[in-house]
Amino acid sequence: MSKTIHRIIELVSELNLSARQFDMSIGTANGYILRMKKNNASVGSDVIERIVKEYPQVNLVWLITGKGDMFITEQARPKTRTTKEIEAYIDDRLKSKWTDEKKALLDEILKEISDSK
Repeated sequence: MSKTIHRIIELVSELNLSARQFDMSIGTANGYILRMKKNNASVGSDVIERIVKEYPQVNLVWLITGKGDMFITEQARPKTRTTKEIEAYIDDRLKSKWTDEKKALLDEILKEISDSK
């Protein structure tokens, strides 16, 4: 079973970054990733957190366990609205706009009346 550090090295390669660029991007010391690889060491949760924060497209489950895909491919899909919901939304927006225009017109008329006195 491969360790998280091996998956991180795979990720760095997939992102077309050097180990140094990757270290800098996640805020670790220069040479950190290569030292961890050389020593076959475990990576701390703080580093994993930094990776996921900097690269939100990375699948956390894959990073930790090796299961699944490297990147999250499914994005949250927007809610599908019915035609009635869309029509109601448009109608509400139009009514709101007309109401604002009527208010502005009324304010303008009242100003004209007060100016003429």
